[in-house]
Amino acid sequence: MLILGIESSCDETAASICEDCRNIKSSVISTQIEEHKKYGGVVPEIASRRHCENILGVVQKALDDANVTLPELDGIAVTYAPGLIGALLVGVSFAKAIAFSAGKPLIPVHHIAGHIAANYICHKDLEPPYLCVVASGAHSHIVEVLDYTKFHVIGRTRDDAAGECFDKCARAMGFPYPGGIHIDESAQTGDCTAFRLPHPVVAGSEFDFSFSGLKTSVINMIHHAEQKGETINKNDLSASIQKTIADIITEKTLLAAESYGYRKIALAGGVSANTGVRSALAKACAEKGYEFYMPEISLCGDNGAMIACQGSYNFLAGITADESLNARATLSMDEI
Repeated sequence: MLILGIESSCDETAASICEDCRNIKSSVISTQIEEHKKYGGVVPEIASRRHCENILGVVQKALDDANVTLPELDGIAVTYAPGLIGALLVGVSFAKAIAFSAGKPLIPVHHIAGHIAANYICHKDLEPPYLCVVASGAHSHIVEVLDYTKFHVIGRTRDDAAGECFDKCARAMGFPYPGGIHIDESAQTGDCTAFRLPHPVVAGSEFDFSFSGLKTSVINMIHHAEQKGETINKNDLSASIQKTIADIITEKTLLAAESYGYRKIALAGGVSANTGVRSALAKACAEKGYEFYMPEISLCGDNGAMIACQGSYNFLAGITADESLNARATLSMDEI
């Protein structure tokens, strides 16, 4: 079984060929980071235009690298939600066109399900059910993975996502976009106990996240220091921010695992590349005797391989779409 996966939900145009669900034969990513860096974040209109320019070449290279032709494919998988609507529309429209022209099934894939599936590529032994925490620039979810295509969200962010908190704190500290990686690098030589930062909670929702208060606390601290002419040690502040976010994610995840009876935990999403988060959750799971899985760094961010992998499982489950498939900027996993 050969599935082409297409991803264009934000600022990466990506495509991949997956064989038999977990074997990645090719993976091509065209990133726009350098272009968006000058604006301090992703500009949706620019992202959409670049997807239009790049998608044909990216998909063709994925096919060429895998030595696969369109007629040999069993299906075309594409991210249709959630994400930047203009960016999603480019991928969905392109996938619909080639699926129709080649007479192949069109397979809709939820972006967060794709991130979860990145773990299947790296861990051939991982099978549902298990608990997965998905943390990225736009999402912070704790998800019950009941089956390959069945999910139940038990916790989510009520405001900023973990990655968004990293990036906004980094911007206030003067780091370039994307800021999360710069905080990670700076934290390596910092004192994580130098600053006491808040651990926001959501009243009545013990598994939900809230990172807005943490972000505001950091920004206010930086502004107050600037007004007084004081200099904040960036390495120490980076280490403190990273530890706080890692602790919050770890605490919520382990609480959910204990409450729902899971001893198998996975991590996914762009923030899963953060060394502090990876280390904290891995250590906590080891102390509890839980099985722990996380993707390779190359599969933490947006990529076509995770969409091709999840698309393969969707295809086996009979989840396909017709030409009426449309992109959706927001869509809960519970609505899949």
